[in-house]
Amino acid sequence: MRFLHERLPNGLDVIAEVGDSALSTSVGFFVGTGSRDESDAVWGASHFLEHMVFKGTPDISGDEINRRFDAMGGGANAFTSEEDTVYYTSVLPERQDEAVDLLGRMMRPALRAADFDTEKLVILEEIRMYDDQPPFGADDRCRAAFFGGHPLARSVLGTVDSITALGVDAMRDYHRQRYAPGTMVLAASGAVDFPALVESARRVCGEWAPEAPSPRGMDHQPLAAVSRGLERVVRPTASLDYAVRMVAGPGERHEDRHPAQLLATLLGDSSGSRLYWNLVDTGEAEHAAFLHHDFLDAGLFVTQLSCEADDVEPLLARAADIFAAASAGDITTGEFQRAQNKLASRVVLAGERPLRRLFEVGLEWSHVRTYRSVADSLRIVESISRGDLDRVLHAWPLDAPAATVIAGSGGAA
Repeated sequence: MRFLHERLPNGLDVIAEVGDSALSTSVGFFVGTGSRDESDAVWGASHFLEHMVFKGTPDISGDEINRRFDAMGGGANAFTSEEDTVYYTSVLPERQDEAVDLLGRMMRPALRAADFDTEKLVILEEIRMYDDQPPFGADDRCRAAFFGGHPLARSVLGTVDSITALGVDAMRDYHRQRYAPGTMVLAASGAVDFPALVESARRVCGEWAPEAPSPRGMDHQPLAAVSRGLERVVRPTASLDYAVRMVAGPGERHEDRHPAQLLATLLGDSSGSRLYWNLVDTGEAEHAAFLHHDFLDAGLFVTQLSCEADDVEPLLARAADIFAAASAGDITTGEFQRAQNKLASRVVLAGERPLRRLFEVGLEWSHVRTYRSVADSLRIVESISRGDLDRVLHAWPLDAPAATVIAGSGGAA
């Protein structure tokens, strides 16, 4: 693997991880904007704007965009999170220039008022649909309770009120500020012709006007007005109860980030973890997981549980006992090695897929302007020690005050 980087005069970073044995090319634009970058006046604009990008440019309709990607033998997709909006596609190497050209032109959408009004109805329906589905509603409510006044408390979708009030001119202004060269990265992975990638970027993106990037989170910034407690949300049609519990963990720039991922694998992976064997394999829970999420200036340990309504609180208590035992030092050498081997295998397997590498390389560069090869990541995983896990459990206690939301039928007393 070779990593290559060039910055255009307007500030757009062009990067690539070139794999000589790869047979496909993945390309994407990584925009450093998400729900945490929004104000109350434009809450939900990042996700809404993602939809609008696929509605077409001044000279290419939305239907034509779909037809062109189909003719390339691929398809484009996108996602919006708290900190990123990403547009990507995978194509055969000979289609690289076409893919970059079309994706790049999409980054300057028409934002027509008629399309905006139509798509607003779609976004409002999506918000209502997610709120009615307990897993999603519980996660958003728990995040809001945990982060309080911190920007990460904002739901990516926005609210019915914020989207209803959002105007097309406000979205156009948000696009101008946030989709600027200095807040965007053009990344590629796999079978990449890097000189051609840079030339395509110059042709399509070279005239984009620079904007001074807005400041974003730093890991020394404290969480503001963090809230704690238990909330129950009743959804009479729910067949199961869904619980989400959040407690503080290391952020993206913290040295404990990687040991935290190993700890989450050991305690709450979808198979072979403590939660799996004690709650899922026994048939008591349909799903039980323990996850680590890291952001620029904050991190979370998240416990997720779905089960019968009468079992949800007893099983949450059982999960707390499992975490307490780990914190007390009863993690065995075998458990540790299995979790480490599992993480190492995932790093290697993900490294064989250009699209997975696109996300890892693109997001890492977009956030902290660093590159980690597969070998670098593997060395990090293999260097984690039992002492690192003990340090994480001490520094980020799992029994600390947490935000918990239970969404479901309300059958438990």
